Amino acid sequence: MDFDAAITRLPLPHDPDRAARVRADFADLPSRLTDLLAGVAGCSPYLTGLMGKEAGWLRGRALDHDDVVARETRDFESLDADDLGIGLRRAKRRVALQAALADLGGVWSLEQVTGALSDLADRATDLALRLHVAHEARRGKLPATTADAGGLFALAMGKGGARELNYSSDIDLIVFYDEDAYAEADQHEARAALIRATKKMAATLSDVTEHGYVFRTDLRLRPDAAVTPVCISTAAALAYYEAEGRTWERAAFIKARAAAGDIVAGERFLAELRPFVWRKHLDFAAIQDAHDMRLRIRDHKGLGGRLEVPGHNIKLGRGGIREIEFFTQTRQLIAGGRDPQLRCRDTVGGLAALARQGWLPHEVADELADHYRSHRDIEHRIQMVNDAQTHSLPKEPEALAAIAAMMGEADADAWSAALKARLERVHEMTETFFAPGETADRPELSDEATAIIARWQGYAALRSARSRQIFKRVEPELLSRMARTGHPDEALQRFDSFLAGLPAGVQLFSLFEANPQLIELIVDICGTAPGLAAYLARHPAVLDAVLGGSFFAPWPGAPGLRDSLSAALATAGSGPAGSYEGALDAARRWAHEWHFRIGVHHLRGLIDADEAGTQYADLADACLAALFPVTAADFAHRHGPPPGRGAVVLGMGSLGARLLNAGSDLDLIVIYDAAGDEASEGPRPLATRPYYARLTQAMITAVSALTAEGRLYEVDMRLRPSGRQGPVATSVQGFENYQMTEAWTWEHLALSRARIVARAGADAEQLADQVEALRLSVMRGCGGAARVMPDLAEMRARIFAAKAPDGQWEAKVGPGRLQDIELLAQSCALRGGDPARPTLAQLRAGVRSGLLARETADRLASIWRFLWRLHASGRLLTDRPLDMAEIGLGGQEFLLRETGAETLSGLAEALESRVAEAARIIGDELPARAAAEG
Repeated sequence: MDFDAAITRLPLPHDPDRAARVRADFADLPSRLTDLLAGVAGCSPYLTGLMGKEAGWLRGRALDHDDVVARETRDFESLDADDLGIGLRRAKRRVALQAALADLGGVWSLEQVTGALSDLADRATDLALRLHVAHEARRGKLPATTADAGGLFALAMGKGGARELNYSSDIDLIVFYDEDAYAEADQHEARAALIRATKKMAATLSDVTEHGYVFRTDLRLRPDAAVTPVCISTAAALAYYEAEGRTWERAAFIKARAAAGDIVAGERFLAELRPFVWRKHLDFAAIQDAHDMRLRIRDHKGLGGRLEVPGHNIKLGRGGIREIEFFTQTRQLIAGGRDPQLRCRDTVGGLAALARQGWLPHEVADELADHYRSHRDIEHRIQMVNDAQTHSLPKEPEALAAIAAMMGEADADAWSAALKARLERVHEMTETFFAPGETADRPELSDEATAIIARWQGYAALRSARSRQIFKRVEPELLSRMARTGHPDEALQRFDSFLAGLPAGVQLFSLFEANPQLIELIVDICGTAPGLAAYLARHPAVLDAVLGGSFFAPWPGAPGLRDSLSAALATAGSGPAGSYEGALDAARRWAHEWHFRIGVHHLRGLIDADEAGTQYADLADACLAALFPVTAADFAHRHGPPPGRGAVVLGMGSLGARLLNAGSDLDLIVIYDAAGDEASEGPRPLATRPYYARLTQAMITAVSALTAEGRLYEVDMRLRPSGRQGPVATSVQGFENYQMTEAWTWEHLALSRARIVARAGADAEQLADQVEALRLSVMRGCGGAARVMPDLAEMRARIFAAKAPDGQWEAKVGPGRLQDIELLAQSCALRGGDPARPTLAQLRAGVRSGLLARETADRLASIWRFLWRLHASGRLLTDRPLDMAEIGLGGQEFLLRETGAETLSGLAEALESRVAEAARIIGDELPARAAAEG
């Protein structure tokens, strides 16, 4: 690089005499460089002194090389402690001089300036740390270990971690050691030696000698710094953060970077700490924590009051650097647990990522980044004057004019006015994000509403003072929106039930406060769908998904869902042994959000009951398709891979037909093929039959177990051969033999809806093809039997005798209802040997096979659609038998919309007449067919 040619700007020499002396001293250098040196000298006594000390270095064209840190610290590994101290201080002078000249001359960007300073800090820390660890080992004070740098590592925190060090910055370090690098008997001795090495490392960097200093070093960000030594074990640190870590420490670790020593151990520690820093749910409660922290800093530093440029702290003062950093880091904390793309260490990169991922408007991110760069430039120039670790602008007009001159501005008053405008703009943009608004007044309430609200203070969600404080701010908006609904008393009662079911409230109430649009959604749900409100109370974290940007996007389809869940499992680290439970929890969080999305879309009329049914089935498919291989992989760690070709999961019933409702469980059958293998090959091998039986039980547990994140689905395995008495997993040969020789007609009817939904094993895809071919073979071989229709008639009678319709609004069980129509449709597929699985497709198959008249099939299809809309919509509203009084007016209006009825009485008449018509059609159909085939 030709440094002279790259100069794009010049500071104005505030002290002409000093500038003239430097110009004369360096008259032999190129004129453009001499102009820069003179301008810099005219503004900074400190840099003038560096020029004098390093005059020979400057004349040697050293500035033409960007790699100043590597060049000035080359071969330092061989130096002893004294020579290293001298060498690092010389390197610091030269890096400081080149960074200042490149900055003031416009040769380097802000990132290059801060990057060079940060690189020097990393290099100096690493050299000093390794030197003193090696010294302890040579003295025989450090037990033997193969770990790099004795397992000791330093994390660069704050601006150092983000590679954003300012010009006269101290460096914030946290030093840990990997206790696994030493035998248990050596732990005490190793700890003492590493503490000594850490103290000597800090002294090497920060002691002021005749040669100056390298970096002031601050080790106080470590856990419980008042009582802990300067380096502690990673195990102790992880225990502290898990039990006592605070929001400010989470924010600090956004920027943390393994910078020196055993980098691999440092990165491993940061990976283990990730769940502490990045919460799995949107963390809007961090806003209040950050706001409180900002106020404490202002009060402690005395930075409140009127904003004036003279004496203003460009870092901590109003509208300063820290406000932009807090704004960025807090938003990263809120959403970074869900979106790894937000986990940037640097402030400008963090703003860009927030905009890119939709958490911040691009124009806001760009403007704040511009202000941040401008503030950092000013901060550097404040510190370049006298190498002082200060962030405050001078109070004296003359000194303030010198800063303006360094910025190339001759009019200090105009420069100050422009800076004040910037500071006020930053404060305006960030303060509204942090500062809670004024609490509004409650709307007028009825006596009944007042009584309901009075008991809220006793609920678990309002147990803490903080949750009550936040809820007090959102309560007026909640109540006002409820008052504007068509049925305010019902909405309040539903919200009361929702609130009573919440285990805690801080996160959710913070979510409402930061995102008022969620209040409208919760009021809508509480006013219309008590069942969905109950689901939300059990899984309040699903509201995170509403803010993710894609909540109202088009349905991604089954392939898109599978990809999405695979990504969620990969993020959870589902591959290695030991992370299996994390995968199950990740799948539950993911599925709950999508389940909630389907319900909201249905409730708001964005999709109808038919679309909702398919989407619920797509969701179940994705869960099973992703979790069965994960379960099999976890099982294989103990017992070896699945023997033979593997296993497949058959979805039966409504899952097989790809039409579920909000409360559906899953009917499953597992079929395997050992292909002649007698046992698995693994650490604890199992014979084939118990292997697949236990794998199936593991799969059932993976889907149905109640974990901290809830349950995915209830699972029913009773449709397997021999029902409850049969093995939970069936060999493909046994399944074929059973279906051909022992199965009842109802089992063949059930097989008409069977569908492969998951696979695991080396050749499971081929097994899936075989099972599907077997399904069709059984149907075509057994569907023509004379007993099919008589058995169906008998089966129908037993069902009706065993369970009467559950109330006036029953749409599923009983003559002429969904189950009745579906059984006839299944018989059409079975008797015709048709592969169709959904009810409507099976009715059409009956027409194709000549088993049903087209008019009959069309009429049954129309009635089935009506009944399905009533049933599926009702299951969204409640998990109990449909009771119009219980669901209230909001729920009633939803049902009327879904079924196309004008009034409840009209809906009741339509239900009664259509059920009677379907029962008559089926009743007329069955005896005629049974007699003809008998």
